[in-house]
Amino acid sequence: MAAFVKGKLKLAREAIAKQEYAKARDAALNALEYESENYNAYVFLGVAYLKMSDLEKSEQAYRKAIELNPELGLAWQGVSQLYEKTQNWAEYAKALYKLANLHATVGDAVKCAENVQKLIQLRRDAGDRLQLAEVLSLVLPESDLYPVLSTLPTPDPTNPASSTIGPIQEAVHNSLPVLEELVAIYEQVEEASTHSEVSKRRTRLGAPPLEQIRRDVTLEILTSSQLPRLYNEILIHPNTSDDLRRETESKLLQLKQQLLFALPAVSPHAEAKARLAGEISEMVSGIVLLKIPNELAWSLYIESRDATHIEDYDFGTLRQFIELFPKHPLAKLLRAYLEYMAIQLDEEEEQEKPASEPDPDVDYAEIMVEMFSNLNDSILAHRIVAELYEQEFDYENMIKVSESGLELVRRSEQNWGRPLRLVKKMFDVTLATALVHLFPPKNHARALRILDEVLAEDPNMIRALMSRGFVLQYAKRWDDAAQLFARVVKQEPEDLDKIYRAREELAWCNVMLGQLHTAADELRQVIDALEELEGREEDKARSWWRLGRCYWEMGDDHREEAYKYFVTALKRSSQFAPAFTSLGVYYSEFLSPPDPNRASKCFQKAFELDSREAEAARRLAEGFAEEGEWDLVEVVARRTIEGEGGLQEGPEAKASRRYLPINAWAWKAVGAVELTRRNYVAAIEAYQIALRTDVDDPLSRLRLGEAYSKAGRFAAAFKALERARELDPNDWVASFFIGDVQRQMGLYEEAIEAFESILASRPQELGVLHSLGQSFLDLGGFELSTGFSARAGTSFLSAARVSLDLLDASSGFRRVAWKTIADALYHLSGFAEILDEDLARELLARVIPLVTDHPEKGLVDIVSYPLSGDSGNLPLLFLETALAAYDYRLTLGAIDDTAKATAFFDLGSALSTFGRRTLDGAKRDRAQQHAITQFKEALRLEPGNDAFWVALGNATFLSQPGVCQHSYIRALEVDNKNAATWTNLGLFYLHHEDPELANEAFYKAQTLDPDYALAWVGQGLVATANGHNKEARALFEHATTLTATVPEADLEYATRLFKQINESAKSRSRSREAFLPAFFVLDRYCKQRPQDASALHLFGLVCERIGHVNVGIDLLGRAIALLEAAYEETEDAAIERQFTIAHTNAARLRLSAADFEGALESYQVATGLLPEQPEDAEGRVLLAQCQFGAGVANFKLGQLAEALGLFEAAMATAADQPVIRGHVVVLLAQTLWAIGTDEAKESAKTQLLQSIEYDPENLAGINTLAGMGILTEDDGLVDAALSEILSLPLNERLQRDPERDVTYLLTQHHLGQGDTAQALSIVQKAVFAEPARTDVRHSLATLTLRSGESAAALAVLGGSAQTQSDFAQLRTSLALRAIALCVEETGQGQEALKLAQKAIALSPWDREGWEALAYVRSRSASS
Repeated sequence: MAAFVKGKLKLAREAIAKQEYAKARDAALNALEYESENYNAYVFLGVAYLKMSDLEKSEQAYRKAIELNPELGLAWQGVSQLYEKTQNWAEYAKALYKLANLHATVGDAVKCAENVQKLIQLRRDAGDRLQLAEVLSLVLPESDLYPVLSTLPTPDPTNPASSTIGPIQEAVHNSLPVLEELVAIYEQVEEASTHSEVSKRRTRLGAPPLEQIRRDVTLEILTSSQLPRLYNEILIHPNTSDDLRRETESKLLQLKQQLLFALPAVSPHAEAKARLAGEISEMVSGIVLLKIPNELAWSLYIESRDATHIEDYDFGTLRQFIELFPKHPLAKLLRAYLEYMAIQLDEEEEQEKPASEPDPDVDYAEIMVEMFSNLNDSILAHRIVAELYEQEFDYENMIKVSESGLELVRRSEQNWGRPLRLVKKMFDVTLATALVHLFPPKNHARALRILDEVLAEDPNMIRALMSRGFVLQYAKRWDDAAQLFARVVKQEPEDLDKIYRAREELAWCNVMLGQLHTAADELRQVIDALEELEGREEDKARSWWRLGRCYWEMGDDHREEAYKYFVTALKRSSQFAPAFTSLGVYYSEFLSPPDPNRASKCFQKAFELDSREAEAARRLAEGFAEEGEWDLVEVVARRTIEGEGGLQEGPEAKASRRYLPINAWAWKAVGAVELTRRNYVAAIEAYQIALRTDVDDPLSRLRLGEAYSKAGRFAAAFKALERARELDPNDWVASFFIGDVQRQMGLYEEAIEAFESILASRPQELGVLHSLGQSFLDLGGFELSTGFSARAGTSFLSAARVSLDLLDASSGFRRVAWKTIADALYHLSGFAEILDEDLARELLARVIPLVTDHPEKGLVDIVSYPLSGDSGNLPLLFLETALAAYDYRLTLGAIDDTAKATAFFDLGSALSTFGRRTLDGAKRDRAQQHAITQFKEALRLEPGNDAFWVALGNATFLSQPGVCQHSYIRALEVDNKNAATWTNLGLFYLHHEDPELANEAFYKAQTLDPDYALAWVGQGLVATANGHNKEARALFEHATTLTATVPEADLEYATRLFKQINESAKSRSRSREAFLPAFFVLDRYCKQRPQDASALHLFGLVCERIGHVNVGIDLLGRAIALLEAAYEETEDAAIERQFTIAHTNAARLRLSAADFEGALESYQVATGLLPEQPEDAEGRVLLAQCQFGAGVANFKLGQLAEALGLFEAAMATAADQPVIRGHVVVLLAQTLWAIGTDEAKESAKTQLLQSIEYDPENLAGINTLAGMGILTEDDGLVDAALSEILSLPLNERLQRDPERDVTYLLTQHHLGQGDTAQALSIVQKAVFAEPARTDVRHSLATLTLRSGESAAALAVLGGSAQTQSDFAQLRTSLALRAIALCVEETGQGQEALKLAQKAIALSPWDREGWEALAYVRSRSASS
């Protein structure tokens, strides 16, 4: 068996050698048949398959061989060839790595190197950077393969082709290039990973700050980084050059610095951070000691120093930094600083010769500031620049730099994990010093907090003591300040500036404490010391000035000596502002006589030099105010505010929110100026700040309230003004402003009360009179809009009366007074009647002479001059007087174009109204043309007023469509959010038959203001034009429910509702409730438009339908009077016909009220206006109604012959009008029946029978005939009358009988015959046919109660309640339910009583309700 297998394997090997791969495959397969786990057979099989390109089977064969013996290399070599051919690089790499290890195991260095070399090349060609780094590490000493690879001979540089593994030999014997390549790879990978991870984490929800993300990512990556190890290997490598060593050392330092800054300073990282910080400090110290030009190391060394003064940084080190990095911004800044401070740049020169003075031609400060802009992370740069700003007294920038420096110190402490106490303390002191001197005492609270912390740590620190002393001086705590300055003097600091300044401030404190002579001696000592020094002019001037102030405080005897010292101070420094202020005070107060000119010049000079000279500023402002130079007052006030730090960022910035002003007068002045300029927001802010100093200043409160009110913030204004009045109850101005605010808030009555209370003590106060008149006018407008017409009339009369009193008091308010008077008269012209007509005529008697007796009187072709207060048409007289008043106002001129434009507009509006109301056609045309002219004049003066454009459009709506459309569009260009303008444009489009555009305009108006009723009216008109009557009615109904009523909407809604109810097929007995909305809206309309005859007519008809007959008669009488007056002026046939219809309807209502003679008179008037034989259908209907009604009146008056004659005439007139003829026949029959004779009754039956034969649908005739049959117990007549209608289908029958009269008659007929069961059956059928109809349910309940079945009656009524839709029927059902509960006797007497009482509460006029209550109570009493 073994021999057979060996033979087959030999055969397979030979076949492979001969490239007979199929033969080799078969031989290998034969061998495997006998020995299934033969390693060589699988290898040969894999080779055969590979050469035959059967790659899958080849891989299976190789894998089987490897599985059998993984430590043999033959199968691995074959499978590697397979993977190389298939480019399966991942598996190929694994195979090569396995081969390398196998060869290393057997000590075959060359084979191992060949596979490693292939593996490296593979990763270079088809791998990523980390994979390449992994295989490159195989040739390093820490590799498992290195012991074998290190046995390779050294490469022969003279014959590089002698070896196939030269690169591996070089790498093994010189690993430095490999290390460098690994460093480059890991640097790139870590940089890319850091960038990618930071970008990914930034986008997460709730991500921490970017700096923290960078720290976290850096910590995660560097803690597992290979770079520190590689850097160290390069540093200790024998072949590393000096340049490479320095570069690597720099990279290692940077890496450690990044890791240090990323490590948290808390456990468990605190120990590692401290250790790493020590390593870095040691590294940078060595680099600095060796003067190696490593910029990072030098920067870390310098910036991490904890030094008190800049000198402690070691100028030698700084000089070396400048020498090594001359182009670095910090080096340039240090060079400029050293030269500025006169410190030698060369250490040797510093020892040999003294420092030279700074070059005056070089701007060292500019250089330092310019370099500082590139050194945002340098602590040393911040310290130098802060010191520079301190020397330049630039405290604002000093604060910014110190705050930035403190932030750098905080970050440095966090990065290094150790404190920089000295550096932080010096930054704190610098910041506190700047806060003390920048706009004192604005920042003193913050400065004190810092100084207290510093002094707690270092109680004797001179700069902190000095700064705290200055704070106490500003707080006027002179004794405490003196103690601090005395402590400084006792320490005898080396800095002469500090000791001289401390002695000077100590002396100044003594001056303020009243120890004048001691202070004078101390100041002289300071002056003597300063005078011996060169320069220091500012210090000398200040000391001389303080000495002068000391003598000034000694009294008048020493004022002249003080004056000399002030002058001496100015001689030392002509820029010392306080000395000029003191001289100004001397010239204005002590010099005799005073010299105000020289004083003013001194104050001006002082204020020019230093805006903090508040005393000089105040005196200057007072002087300018006395001269009326308010612009200069504002300049002085604003500069004073700026000088005390009242603005955050310049004079145009907003005031600081937490700022407590020193000079409140400046803010008051600014507030007054801004109030005058109508910059109310700025004025409010100014007065608020002023009140921070004195919250109980009544004048500031008053002005603040005024500013609030003019800015429209009425609640705040009211609060401020009330406080002002509390502080000064005698100041009437506060009460006046409160009244004005109340007027603007719509509290007109309260405002009127406030103004009248002021006038009680100051009756001639013109502004109050004007405001009172305006309040009455506004109150009248409000009352008119809410429907209180009588009150509105009284208010308008009061407005005109008060304005006339204003004219009597002074002529200075003529324009505004006449505006109020004219507006009041204009509004009064819309009232049909005035409650106090005598007062109205008295008012007109005062106004008319004033507006007519002047030479420039206009409108003579429109107004009927002379005007007379005795005119019968009071509304027209009011309107004409208003026109004359508006015209007279124009003759008075105007202060500006806006006022003049308003005057033209008012006159145009009044003329338009006059044109609409007058019945004189010529005057109407002239008024309309003149109105258009006035509107154009108004627009010429003020083309940006949209109200003027709208008025012009309204005036030209009918006459000039092009101008009208242009006007509306121009108005919308000015204000495209005005709903009224869009509505007017929509009405224009609708008038010109473009409903689509009209609807868009109305929709836009509704969007802008959903409560604007006229827009809904317009959309209702569009719906009507489109035939959508139901939607139109809903839109009109909605318009009537809005807050601002539109009379047109009320009238249109009422008209449509009246028509809809009349045309409805529903029972008229249930229509009373439906007419109530029309009643209320017409009542409102007629109060607003009492001269509208059509509305009055319609209102009368509505009153008739709801049972208010007498009210309807009164309304129709008013309509008849108006129509009669209109006809007398115009003699219009249409008005005559309206007059006739009104009389006809009035006569019918008089018939209902039993005024038969009045009715007959009205019918006779109407008949007289109609021809005997009218040609038109309407005329015939009217004549038939008049004849028919007159017949009824005559019948009621007992004039039967005349009545019959009129009925016959009516029948003849209505021969072609079946409906009217049917009604006439019914009434004729009823009249004949009422005569009572048998002949007359038979005649009545005959008339009805003939009528029914002529008009089978005359339901009234049928019912009347049936009723006669019931009364005469003539069943045949009843059957004859009702047979036809009963034979009809149910739907048609119900349509013909909407009132269900047939059911009622049949029920009564059977009840009359005593057949209750049959009557009940009829009603039950009716309920079955219409279960939702409540009236038939009530009839059924009533009959059921008569039968004694109260439970069934309650069940019927219960079903009725669930389907209840008619309020009137609901009220009826309450009484029935109460009776049913009583009859039921179930102990529900109290419930029945409640229902009966509720029925009466809902319908107190209903007799049945009272009867039900009486019945319930009687049953309760009997039980």
